[in-house]
Formats: sequence, structure tokens, C-alpha cells
Amino acid sequence: MVVKAQSSADPTTPQDTPKPKARKRERETTAAGKIGEWQRLLAPLNANADELKHLEVPRTQLAAMAAQATELKQQQAAQRAAKQASSKQLQEMLTEGGRLTTLLRQALKQHYGIRSEKLAEFGLQPFRGRKQPEDPTQTPTPATPGTPPKPEVAPPPAAPASH
Repeated sequence: MVVKAQSSADPTTPQDTPKPKARKRERETTAAGKIGEWQRLLAPLNANADELKHLEVPRTQLAAMAAQATELKQQQAAQRAAKQASSKQLQEMLTEGGRLTTLLRQALKQHYGIRSEKLAEFGLQPFRGRKQPEDPTQTPTPATPGTPPKPEVAPPPAAPASH
């Protein structure tokens, strides 16, 4: 048995060339991907229809399904665009309606007066004034939290009486 020495300069030797890895076919999960997969299968099926007469019925069924699915995807896209336009119009309507509501509430307060109980009929709170603080001479005001109490000032020492 004679073994030939292979030169390292010859890149065409089977030992030096890496073999391409066989890629697994990943399954399509999106509707557009599945429809595309159907169409890629239909193209060679249509081209070889003479040889594959026994597959005529399922091939035509798949072609009809692919056409219907494509049409449904187009309808879905049109409806999505219409929904976005409707959402934009609704947002503009809500903004303008909020402005008009504010205007009407202010007009009602101006018409009836801010103290009128009639405002309650419109869901508005009439101004009833603040509660009057109690007499400050009877109750001392408590110190606010976080501030140290003021030290009491002692009266100055009395001067010694001279005789």
C-alpha cells in the first residue's frame, strides 16, 4: 500500500476543506412566514405538475388556501391602519372634549358663583370657605414637626439692693 504525501499548498484536498453543516429547517411560526413557505413549495410543484399528477388535488387546495390567506393578511393590515386612524381621532376628540368640559365648568362657576349650592347639581364642589381657626388665646399652637421648640427666655437677674 502506497501512501501519497499531500502538499499543504493544495487546498482542494478533502481533508483540508471544511464540510458545510447541514442546517435544520426551522419551522415558520408567523402567518406571513407560513404563507411564504407554502408559496415556495407551490412554485416547484407547479413547474413539475406533469410528473406529479397524483398531487394535483392537494396542490390546488394549497394554492387556494395561500391565495385566501394572503387576502386575509391584506385585510388585516388595512383594518390595523383603520384602527390606528380611529385611535388617533379618538385621542384628539378626548383632548378637545376635556377642554370644553373645563370651559363649561368655569362658565358655570362664573354664572352661579363659586359659593352657590347649585353647582353641586353639575357635580362641582361649591366653595364653602375654610374652617375658622379656634381662638388662639385658649389653645397654644403646637410646634411644627422638625423644628426645635423655642427656649424660654429667663428674666434678667435683679440687681442687688443697696442700703
